[in-house]
Amino acid sequence: MAEVEADKYERLMDLAKRRGYLWPSYEIYGGVAGFYDLGPYGVMLKRNIIDKWREMFVRRHQHVVVEVETPIIGPSKIYEASGHVGNFTDPIVECLKCGRKFRADHLVEDKLGVNVEGLTPSDLTKLIREHDIRCPVCGGELGEVKTFNLLFETKIGPYEASKGFVRPELAQGVFIAFKRVYEAMRNRLPIGIAQVGRVGRNEISPRQGVIRLREFTIMEMEFFIDPREEDCPWFPAVSNEKLLILTQDARLNKRGPQQYKVGEAVDEGVIYHKCLAYWMVIGKKFIEELGVSSQDIMFEDKLPEERAHYSSQTFDEKVKVSRWGWIEVAGHSYRGDYDLSRHIKYSGKDLRVYKRLDKPLIRETVRYFINKALIGQEYKNKASLVIKAIEEAGVERLYKELMEKGSIEIAGYRVTMGMILKKTMEEKITGEKFIPHVIEPSFGTDRIVFVTLEHAYREKEGRRILSLPRNIAPIQVSVFPLIERDEELKKVSWNIYTLLTHGGFTVIYDDSGNIGKRYARSDEIGVPFAVTVDYTTLNDNTVTVRDRDTWQQVRVNINRLPSLIRIALGSRLPLEELVNQV
Repeated sequence: MAEVEADKYERLMDLAKRRGYLWPSYEIYGGVAGFYDLGPYGVMLKRNIIDKWREMFVRRHQHVVVEVETPIIGPSKIYEASGHVGNFTDPIVECLKCGRKFRADHLVEDKLGVNVEGLTPSDLTKLIREHDIRCPVCGGELGEVKTFNLLFETKIGPYEASKGFVRPELAQGVFIAFKRVYEAMRNRLPIGIAQVGRVGRNEISPRQGVIRLREFTIMEMEFFIDPREEDCPWFPAVSNEKLLILTQDARLNKRGPQQYKVGEAVDEGVIYHKCLAYWMVIGKKFIEELGVSSQDIMFEDKLPEERAHYSSQTFDEKVKVSRWGWIEVAGHSYRGDYDLSRHIKYSGKDLRVYKRLDKPLIRETVRYFINKALIGQEYKNKASLVIKAIEEAGVERLYKELMEKGSIEIAGYRVTMGMILKKTMEEKITGEKFIPHVIEPSFGTDRIVFVTLEHAYREKEGRRILSLPRNIAPIQVSVFPLIERDEELKKVSWNIYTLLTHGGFTVIYDDSGNIGKRYARSDEIGVPFAVTVDYTTLNDNTVTVRDRDTWQQVRVNINRLPSLIRIALGSRLPLEELVNQV
């Protein structure tokens, strides 16, 4: 069975290359690992997936979620502040014989069959020595394991000192722009700031084809919340939804994932915050919309040593595929105030927000004052020296010392009770400043393109079919004249092609080869509907419309064709059940 499933991947990739979806980049020069091209249909599918993501995460939540675009390259200080310069690393080891370099953790995991995530370079070196793990290419001895930073480094302008990095995530551009967006959107929380864009990660030895790339597209949102509020306004609507979750406890005790109602998962502390749970539900629904069954979607709670440096809780959203089992397609993280706090510290700018209280608070505050009048009477022209010495020593600390000792000596001057005063005051608080916390759903678009293709791949009667969801298929309709050499049929077919393209549909016209071959090509591309013009069309203005998934055909008047296609693209029902609705 495993061999058959592995073959499925090879057959899918063969189809993807032949039909213009994706293939390794720079093929004529031998290729470079970690880079893939998207062909014409791959670009269209990816665009439709991104649009679906925008629909579910941005447009349906437009009262609180907005979108921005920030630069791909940033000054080094940004990534020092974010922690990526110090923490965005993988373990690397070099063969002392042939000089090849490898991900040390991958070599150890492949050899020993254990998870070594979180181990230090010295721990990995020890395992390599104890188990005599050698170079997989030449069998040579491996050196010491070191850390390798995954940031792509560049220079901004002609000066050596102007170092920059290609962004490894979209988040930092959002955090830096946060205050501007927050003020432009009328100072409201919660607020989500979304972004779609390219990122780069200089992987040591990427493998798994399109699953692990050095350059790829991310769909990401930073959702800023008031940390003092535990509620999420939309949570009640999803509290009974179910998620398949592999908890930390289940992982440590080698148990499998368990179905949780979202409300129960929050109540039991499996998911820390209601808003994190809410966006996990939307993330699951998004992947389902791409044709993945709910039973093939799981959320894995990452262990502390597996989480990114900014995260206090992260769930990897995973999808099951034939060759590699469960692969990550998204990360749902609670980033807390880590990022904004770091940028406040490194930039010196105040990124806190001010929130007016519904009801003012009266708060008692204690203040400590220097009694300058008394010190002036005592020390005359030396009073300013005494006051300065008290300020440098700390007014509050000295007051507490005076309460114990009655008098103290500071810089050669005697300070007595009464020279420092304590007052309790009432203060009216109408609002407070605080640093918002952040919840982040982040999706790897290119990986999701592959997952969508795999879960759409079918074989029927010796044919290969991409049963892509109708509303994300790159091409929505194929138009065929029954006989390729009949000029009258071709003329009517081109008129229908024009009618549909002007109606906003994506369409291909094909008159090459027999009709069976054209249907087969259309099925492999994943076109939901094929329109065939035959001799009956010339008599009664009707055409046959074929359903890609059922292979059933219905006959419809050309004037009703756009309406039928439009209804069918928004439905999952077979075509024959929809024809009477137009």
